[in-house]
Amino acid sequence: MSVIVCIISLGFLMFVAYRGFSVILFAPIAAIIGVVLTEPSALLPIYSGLFMNKMVVFIENYFPVFLLGAVFGKLIEMSGFAQSIVSAAIRTIGRDRAILSIAIVGALLTYGGVSLFVCVFALYPFAVEMFRSLDIPKRLIPATIIFGTATFTMDALPGTPQIQNIIPTSFFNTTTYAAPTLGIIGAIFIFAAGLTFLNWRRKTLQAQGEGYGTGHTNEPEQVAPASLPNPILSICPLLLVGIVNLFFTHFLPTLFPAVVEVQMNSITKPVIQKLSSVKGIWSVEIALVVGILFVVIAAFPTLKAKFAEGSKAAVGGALLATMNTASEYGFGSVIAALPGFVVIRDSLSAIPNPLLNEAITVNVLAGITGSASGGMSIALAAMSEQFIAAANAAGIPLEVLHRVASMASGGMDTLPHNGVIITILAICGLTHRQSYPDIFAITCIKSCAAFLVVGVYYLTGLV
Repeated sequence: MSVIVCIISLGFLMFVAYRGFSVILFAPIAAIIGVVLTEPSALLPIYSGLFMNKMVVFIENYFPVFLLGAVFGKLIEMSGFAQSIVSAAIRTIGRDRAILSIAIVGALLTYGGVSLFVCVFALYPFAVEMFRSLDIPKRLIPATIIFGTATFTMDALPGTPQIQNIIPTSFFNTTTYAAPTLGIIGAIFIFAAGLTFLNWRRKTLQAQGEGYGTGHTNEPEQVAPASLPNPILSICPLLLVGIVNLFFTHFLPTLFPAVVEVQMNSITKPVIQKLSSVKGIWSVEIALVVGILFVVIAAFPTLKAKFAEGSKAAVGGALLATMNTASEYGFGSVIAALPGFVVIRDSLSAIPNPLLNEAITVNVLAGITGSASGGMSIALAAMSEQFIAAANAAGIPLEVLHRVASMASGGMDTLPHNGVIITILAICGLTHRQSYPDIFAITCIKSCAAFLVVGVYYLTGLV
């Protein structure tokens, strides 16, 4: 019965999300359903002490990133930089390769260390300009952004600085470059299969007479082609964000101690902050501030008349995206605390093959929680020692465990209740019904890649 409760709660949230209802409203309701069906007397403590606590923690950590990312993306749009880069990409890569162009830009950003949430805000204006100019259905934009940012560069390519590739290092004593050959093979598969699918969908929809469409919401402002800035100047803020983020990721530990303690006066308590928990966030925030300042200085004459209204729109978008994702984060924490979740986790541990056990467990738990990093963290915290013991007995290098766990986390996490999916759809002004089927196809391709890597290892022994 406890497992059924998890399924009911999860299924309800997925249903309302797909139907277009607000996750901010229904994520706590879905969590409440799970608690009431398990232990009604725990409702208020769980709601206040777990759901709201985790929701507030997420906002505390990530709202500045969402806000700065939204402002950065809006400035890129209003300055004409987005349209300039799109025009240059069309000339360079070709008019028939719009999806490839967006995917490449997204891959460069995420592999350079830029947060996925920031990439969504930054890529959306580019995608709109390119898809609109080529009359490609707008509903393919979310799947294209997911393909370029949350698949092969998120956890497959060796060395990627995304959190999904960092978490396993603390459990398996590996580096982010673990199992590079398997990672590259998985990345090639994801890239080839994902690009093939999206191009097929584009051709199919256009053959049916569907174009970009009209009446869309949250549409970026168009800039006259004659007034477009130089594309080299336009791409500088994107490169700057990646470079500054990478620099401060390595520089901050030399600037601050492992535990930062600041006391501003003799009355208030000192502020204590562990650097390891905020280093990545601080780096991204500094990088975004630098990128914003660059755009403002470089395009000041264009922006000065639009900045007030544009910044209001950016703040509104950031608030909506943050609250959507924070609600999802709170919901996932409640689900992970239910007895049924433990039953599911323990049942998965009975799978005999260590790599298949790990891949399935991480994938399923990421799907249930709606979070790649959350599902993987829960799985590895509970079962990493079991995975290591089984791998040692079978002579499997721990690097392979790292790569399989990392790649499996980015599979079924993108079910309809996933916070990133909801954020992307909100930013794009689209609904689950319009765009989720294509996102789910990319999700299936990504899930298959983890098992492909397992098969390649057993057939070849490559690491």
